[in-house]
Amino acid sequence: MKVLLTGSKGQLGTCFQDRLPEGWLILATDSDVLDITDYAAVDKAVGEYRPDVIVNAAAYTAVDKAEIDSELAERINVLGPKNLAAAAKKISARFIHVSTDYVFDGSAMAPYVETDVTNPLGVYGQTKLDGEIAASSELPDTIIIRTAWVFSEYGNNFVKTMLRLANDRDALSIVADQRGCPTYAGDIAQAIITLIQKEAEGGIYHYCGDKECSWYDFANAIFNIALELNKINKKPTLSAICTEQYPTPAKRPSYSTMNCAKINSYDIPSSEWLSALSSVISLLK
Repeated sequence: MKVLLTGSKGQLGTCFQDRLPEGWLILATDSDVLDITDYAAVDKAVGEYRPDVIVNAAAYTAVDKAEIDSELAERINVLGPKNLAAAAKKISARFIHVSTDYVFDGSAMAPYVETDVTNPLGVYGQTKLDGEIAASSELPDTIIIRTAWVFSEYGNNFVKTMLRLANDRDALSIVADQRGCPTYAGDIAQAIITLIQKEAEGGIYHYCGDKECSWYDFANAIFNIALELNKINKKPTLSAICTEQYPTPAKRPSYSTMNCAKINSYDIPSSEWLSALSSVISLLK
């Protein structure tokens, strides 16, 4: 199996390389190696390497910054997957694209299924949705994996931010009225590998953590585990606040739990994020 991976230095890209099955070959690229917004460059790289599968883990993920940097977000999140899908189609390769829970507006009363109506609240979510549509239009067999609240031992994420703040602050206010499912990047990587191995049908799949929580609950779990593992000396006093008390440039969905039954049917379990969180924190210095 030959894989071309984009976003190789990000959380998911790094975890994917860690889990690469024996015998698989990989061309791991990041933006400094391959500009996915440049079709000529993509076409050349794909044509020369001729992968069986292209996995797009590259994305513009700065949710708030996207509100003012919409042109770059659109190039990376829409034009990028469109180019990769077109290049994959040209050589009959599979294309797997990673998307987000932010394609939804958070008004649901039950976990989102793949066919639910999308309605992004901001530029980031809109560009990710447009990227899904662009990729599927180029290559209808595209596999799209929507995920949420990603964390890992790599890169920047909520877990690392909380642990850093624990050293600097005695008290923290954390949003408690946004609910979703933390997801370990290593589990997303394994889910993608399994879908490739099982030659899964094209289409949209939801993949996230197995237990719903708020950002306040997530922070609480992080500090409890970190304290238990002697990674922090003290747990900050936590205060639950509402979204209105912590205004951000981009509006976020208040509820983004996703139903993973479709991907579970491939014997891919939802991310057991609490046990993954313990493993991740134990690895951090």
